[in-house]
Amino acid sequence: MAESKSSAVFRYAVVLFMLCVYVLPLFYLFNVAMKTQIEYLKSPIGLFEQFRFNNFRTAWNQGDFSRYIWNSVLYTSVTTAASILLSLFAAFPIARRYVRFSNLIYLFFTMSLFLPSPLVPQFWLASQLGLYNTQWGYMLLRTGGTGIAFLMFVGYIKSVSKELDEAAAMDGCGYLRFIFRILFPLVKPVLATGVMLTAIGVWNDIIGPTIYLSDTKYQPITKGLFAFFGQYLNNWPLLACGIMIIAAPLVVLYSFIQRYLVSGALAGSVKF
Repeated sequence: MAESKSSAVFRYAVVLFMLCVYVLPLFYLFNVAMKTQIEYLKSPIGLFEQFRFNNFRTAWNQGDFSRYIWNSVLYTSVTTAASILLSLFAAFPIARRYVRFSNLIYLFFTMSLFLPSPLVPQFWLASQLGLYNTQWGYMLLRTGGTGIAFLMFVGYIKSVSKELDEAAAMDGCGYLRFIFRILFPLVKPVLATGVMLTAIGVWNDIIGPTIYLSDTKYQPITKGLFAFFGQYLNNWPLLACGIMIIAAPLVVLYSFIQRYLVSGALAGSVKF
């Protein structure tokens, strides 16, 4: 009985610790967002004196987020859809071993996750192909990152009965029809996980647009954060508001697909 009680206390302590690890930074960000610049300089870690939700309006206007947000929506939606489709089309034949050297190809995809980002060769390639400072060029470069979504698709498809492939072939079902009509609905859990991870990577990208997009009219919403950095002083309260504004759409997306995330992550952990 004593051991059971002590183990329960330990579990609650671990949960409380993890809650603090995740909640305290968010609370600190909100706390800074509710301050004025003078109030923040006087006490960076002190509690705010009053709610100042007008800071979000000021940050929205100063960061010119209304100008950049539609670029981010375009980049995230197109890149995420293309990356997920490429991952699914590549994962299916490898998971079923319908192509030669499936294990070797899978190994190369796994190794690519641990390689450094090839910014220099990608920049040279984009310049040579005329893709530099173009929206489609940036989306094409971002679409190549199938990464973890591909690995999860492979693991999940291996858990789907191969008899479905044979039955569909006997009924005259073509390859594309099988992918979209049969396989696509079956991979919804891991699909949601892949969409979330890919969308986060594209939406929060700040290095890629800085390198590949020199024209401000093509910049994503993360470009607005630069408006709060000065040569001698940074406006930290408005910067905190800007970060929360940028994070808000991802929070909304997560609220819609969060019920699929855990099942999708576990489903993609099947050993290849």
